[in-house]
Amino acid sequence: MTSSQASRSSTASAPLRVPFIDLVAQFATIREEVEAAVRGVFERQTFVLGPEVRAFEAEAATYLGCRHAIGVASGTDALVLALRAAGVGAGDEVIVPPFTFGATALSVRNVGAIPVFADIDPRTFNLDPESVRRTLTPKTKALIPVHLYGLPADMDALGSIARDRKIALIEDAAQAFGAAHRGRKAGTLGTAACFSFYPTKNLGGAGDGGLVTTDDDAFASRVRVLREHGSRERYVHDVVGTNSRLDELQAAVLRVKLRRIDAWNAGRRRLAGSYRAALSDESRAQLPVEVPGLEHIYHLFVVRVSDNRAVRDRLIEAGIGCGIYYPSPLHVQPAFRDLGQREGDMPHAERACREVLALPIYAELPDAAVATVSAALRGVLRATR
Repeated sequence: MTSSQASRSSTASAPLRVPFIDLVAQFATIREEVEAAVRGVFERQTFVLGPEVRAFEAEAATYLGCRHAIGVASGTDALVLALRAAGVGAGDEVIVPPFTFGATALSVRNVGAIPVFADIDPRTFNLDPESVRRTLTPKTKALIPVHLYGLPADMDALGSIARDRKIALIEDAAQAFGAAHRGRKAGTLGTAACFSFYPTKNLGGAGDGGLVTTDDDAFASRVRVLREHGSRERYVHDVVGTNSRLDELQAAVLRVKLRRIDAWNAGRRRLAGSYRAALSDESRAQLPVEVPGLEHIYHLFVVRVSDNRAVRDRLIEAGIGCGIYYPSPLHVQPAFRDLGQREGDMPHAERACREVLALPIYAELPDAAVATVSAALRGVLRATR
């Protein structure tokens, strides 16, 4: 979710009573630490791959429980570099969900490979392992499950598929920093994982930023080479790489925020519980599932309603920030039209696009706001039935 998307999803003719997200409120809690960290970078005048990046990479690896964390310029670059490090290229097929942000599938295109869509589990919105099995071909080189909205995918089943077929399993954990799957953090469950630090994420920077994680030493080495012009030694280019380095300024900000991520995620889970209590008897809104053994961090709190566009518009008119993530499945979008898929091919993803609605949730959201949003949603659902 971009800042401009968040703004559009919350635009109303009258001032919002409850914003969809409030990054100003978050900054107010960490202002002095962030300003000191940024000032330190300017005083050192080291802006690229310096001590802040090295420290953040080490701290992130420790937090997640992996051997390597490599800072890159964005979450999209993390996916592209991970695919390249896995040896994915022209003619290879990579299985992805159609219900996610476009970068998941666009990254496959950006390395010259073919995105192959498998449908989602309608309960979790994540890749359905049975649909993945039906989609496998001899050309399948990798599988990218997305931990959508902060809920880990079924990594037991998907990991089994990847091991049996000897294909790369690359987690798209852009929305899941701090989420856990049976006691292990998202980002440590496959060949590699990719995170985004876009400002609206649970762990967000002050601009673009990303991270690739892995336990594979050789894989990590390839990502580090690829992110810096294909070089291990300055002015010597071993492979065709790119310029994709996490900035020192971003790393400095992220180090401050990393120290608070558990508290912020806990705040989101608490607010999700409050929404559940407030909406438990509202049959016209289907609440997000909690899966035993999986720790959801609620990057987004998403309910299912009939005619989500009408409900969204009326909530915004009532001063409630909300949004649809995502309004159109990837398999029918123009960038993938040449793959020949049509409406009806991914019924669960297509239905989700018509029904999902994200309500405000962020750690600084006042408890009273949950009651306000829930009451407004109830009123709109009664009016639009």
